[in-house]
Amino acid sequence: MTKKPRPAQTLALARAEHARLGAEIAEHDRRYFQDDAPTVSDADYDALRRRYQALEAAFPELTDAFSLSQKVGVSPSEKFAKVRHAVPMLSLGNIFADEEVEEFCARVQRFLGLPDDAPLAMTAEPKIDGLSCNIRYEDGELVRAATRGDGYEGEDVTANVRTIEAIPNRLAGAPKIFEARGEVFMRHADFRALNARQAEAGKPVFANPRNAAAGSLRQLDARVTAERPLAFFAYAWGEISEPFAATQFSAVEAMRRFGLPANPLTKLCRSAAELLAHYRAIEAERANLGYDIDGVVYKVDDLALQQRLGFVSRSPRWATAHKFPAERATTVLEAIEIQVGRTGALTPVAKLKPVTVGGVVVANATLHNEDEIARKDVRVGDTVVVQRAGDVIPQIVEVVLDKRLRGAAPFAFPEACPVCGSAALREIDEKTGEADVVRRCTGHMVCAAQAVEGLKHFCSRNAFDIEGLGDKQIELFFKEGLIRTPADIFTLSARDGQGRPPLEAWDGFGETSVKNLFDAIDARRTIALNRFLFALGIRHVGETNARRLARNYGDWETFRAAARAPGAAEALADVEGIGPVVAEAVADFFAEPRNEAALDALLQEVTVEPMVAIAAGHPLAGKTIVFTGSLERTTRDEAKAMAERLGAKVSGSISAKTDLVVAGPGAGSKLAKARELGVETIDEEEWSRRAGTG
Repeated sequence: MTKKPRPAQTLALARAEHARLGAEIAEHDRRYFQDDAPTVSDADYDALRRRYQALEAAFPELTDAFSLSQKVGVSPSEKFAKVRHAVPMLSLGNIFADEEVEEFCARVQRFLGLPDDAPLAMTAEPKIDGLSCNIRYEDGELVRAATRGDGYEGEDVTANVRTIEAIPNRLAGAPKIFEARGEVFMRHADFRALNARQAEAGKPVFANPRNAAAGSLRQLDARVTAERPLAFFAYAWGEISEPFAATQFSAVEAMRRFGLPANPLTKLCRSAAELLAHYRAIEAERANLGYDIDGVVYKVDDLALQQRLGFVSRSPRWATAHKFPAERATTVLEAIEIQVGRTGALTPVAKLKPVTVGGVVVANATLHNEDEIARKDVRVGDTVVVQRAGDVIPQIVEVVLDKRLRGAAPFAFPEACPVCGSAALREIDEKTGEADVVRRCTGHMVCAAQAVEGLKHFCSRNAFDIEGLGDKQIELFFKEGLIRTPADIFTLSARDGQGRPPLEAWDGFGETSVKNLFDAIDARRTIALNRFLFALGIRHVGETNARRLARNYGDWETFRAAARAPGAAEALADVEGIGPVVAEAVADFFAEPRNEAALDALLQEVTVEPMVAIAAGHPLAGKTIVFTGSLERTTRDEAKAMAERLGAKVSGSISAKTDLVVAGPGAGSKLAKARELGVETIDEEEWSRRAGTG
């Protein structure tokens, strides 16, 4: 029987939802793997992943090389050197129900051609909620350690791992090359002690042990990691020079003999019933373990069978993670508080009558956004079910409607910023035509909630680049009331000593440093239009869009007139490379009177000049250039700026469209890829010659 073709409209809708889910999941991955600051529960994240995979199952054409189902984690941070994994560090698939355990076992048996009643040994071990790490030993000596990263390339954290007491610097009896894999985590008692020290020192506290462990391991200064009480359990391996075990269980035992810590709750089971029994036992002891786990991992014990089973997509066929259900409790929602973040995002927070959930007292819960409040119809005074999953910020799952108070009114989400009173708007996604889930304050230049981060951005290297006015100075001056808006920076010298001791009398300052600071500020009273636009911190206007706008409008007066004119968003969207989302953000910025007033004050102090013209007819004009490795004659930013002045486009990644790669010492994977693609590669000396600076 021939299958009926699916309607094109159905595929189009699926494609749109697939793209939207992909963007949302990728953002959550970035927050979890790079920022160590997840904003949704494991359960919510898993639900997004399941829906994404269901769409790909129904519409196979949605699965391509860019699909998230083909990827693990996210790209490693630029802050660390990269390490290419000799054997990929892939992730596990998840199951959530008892029947799925039986289904997993049956699926493995079918793949191997085993009878349904054939015994199949599997290991069951706690799934530690920490940060995955690959530790390479050569001749027994620890030589390199790396995070999972995107599964193929991770971050080099060798110096940090050497400081972790639980991880031996030398193994006894291991193969000549042995890569141990496991989880770096923090125990509950150590987490509480660390947070107490952080609070006492006036530093930010960590949300949960996983964030604390990940943040500690990914410190740029290994001395900070050394002060953090990190633990480790080994449970797998990467590259090995020779086999060292025949089964998963005996391999874990061998790693323990080598000197690596392994979880004592790992057990060998011979049926789905035994797996479930051990799952229940671990779940019952969860609160007493002293560290966070979010499930139990099942693995086929026989390594030869693991080899036969292989992998599907980003996960092994021979292993899966059985996740614990979210922990829940019932309490009363006493208030909904709107918090304004450093980017202007308005986030609703539920203020709860304190209740214990999973051993932790919960008084606040996330409500995510105004759509979520409306969808769940959450009202002040409601009795609500609160959930903690994976120790992410607690969330309200549902309202107990039969306990709703008479007269409880639907929550009205504010359309003005509760901090500064500026308009709070939701952007329209140009692809879907739907409003963004987040409402944002448009008063970037005047909103106290955004002020400190905005001022840091304003003074940053690619903006006004004010020497001596770094993050610490800005935070201090803001706290003391010296600087509130960008204009205040340029009147700082004139106001010095008025109503308070002069700066040179403050701790950490002196006559010379204060003079240097004032001179540095005065040296930046004239600025190119593109840098000025970037400095304003308008949403979506980064360096590239700032240059596009500056080139199109030429000078500040012309640009400002266009941005303030009726129908500005439509006109701005016609600028090449800008589009409606950026255009709307610019128009919203200039439509806010408070921003205009702050701009007028700033323009009393600074002069905005047209950006440097692009060289016409230069051989590099129109070329796409990638800089990689260290530059010794100039900074990376200066080299990029020079390339752009010559009419070239600067990219951060290499593809078939790349015309030229400038490689300095330390160039690694990008240089290898350039050679593989046959892209012309030159050194810094040749770059200087072609750019006309050498």
